[in-house]
Amino acid sequence: MRSALGDFGARAIAAGIAISTAGFLSQSMLTAPRVYFAMAKDGLFFKRVGTVHPRTRAPIVAIALQGVLAIIIALLGTYERILNYVVSVDVIFFGLTACCIFIFRERSRQHGSEIGITKVPGHPVTTILFIAVCSLVVVNTVYRYPDNTLIGIAIMVAGVPAYMFWRWRNSR
Repeated sequence: MRSALGDFGARAIAAGIAISTAGFLSQSMLTAPRVYFAMAKDGLFFKRVGTVHPRTRAPIVAIALQGVLAIIIALLGTYERILNYVVSVDVIFFGLTACCIFIFRERSRQHGSEIGITKVPGHPVTTILFIAVCSLVVVNTVYRYPDNTLIGIAIMVAGVPAYMFWRWRNSR
């Protein structure tokens, strides 16, 4: 942007990136605790994590846990490294989520009902394009940052034995 629009362009794009990053981090910091909370309520995580504040009904222990985990992750790596852990895994699931549109539409056709089907502008072209872009981002991240990508995937896969443990613990 500096080459195209000078110092103003560089500052404008930097401000846009900062705003986007703040929005994404805010969303992440508020979404993940709800996952921990739901897991605790389903018996798949420590019961205490399902505690809510009596007045606000916010999952305060889950929010605190997310904050502690975010601090630990921030202390253990650089921004670029942490971003690469997350990008490959997040974008895989963004693409898989888009694939679900095809599955849900097919199921609704089989049942003869279009009730509850949200219209997606340009579908199926835009959906296929989104899935393709997600695939390219993942391939690029794996190619350019294989070590960081493997760490991100290892963190994700570590959730499988954790889930199995909690499920086993619940079934006893």
